[in-house]
Amino acid sequence: MAKKTLVLVFHPGLNDQSHVNKTLADAAAELDNVTVRDEYALYPDGKIDVAAEQAAVEAADRIVFQFPLWWFSSPALLKTWEDEVLQHGWAYGSEGHVFEGKEFQVAVSTGSPEANYQPDGANKFVIDQVLVPFQGTANYISATWVKPFVTFGAFGITDEALAEAAKNYQEQLAK
Repeated sequence: MAKKTLVLVFHPGLNDQSHVNKTLADAAAELDNVTVRDEYALYPDGKIDVAAEQAAVEAADRIVFQFPLWWFSSPALLKTWEDEVLQHGWAYGSEGHVFEGKEFQVAVSTGSPEANYQPDGANKFVIDQVLVPFQGTANYISATWVKPFVTFGAFGITDEALAEAAKNYQEQLAK
């Protein structure tokens, strides 16, 4: 049986500036076991409804943060989400382990190609190194880290490559 998956999309221009993340979010939303939340649409003022976000997490077996990689990190609202939603006594601490038994994953897009994310590439780091803070978060909140889903080269991606990425994303989320 497919896991109940919550995809939290963090892209401030998802509907008018994003080709890759919009396509991936739309592909995820086609699946019966997946709930997609456009966090910037929900919270354009940056004021997060913590109770609503926690309820969404509690109802899921797998949580996916989907976002474009910006300056080797995430868009600002994702950090705000972490700071406000991952509360002591709920996500971690002696009494809170709501993520225990849940899978945690990131689905990230990069502007540059995979070749740039190599020790001898322009960025000097492989993508797994760049995403270590998210793996650290998964460990800290007692979630099971799942290998990231990465779409490289968003700035030059072909329609065919993006369609293939969307298909692969759906296949992974359908498990």
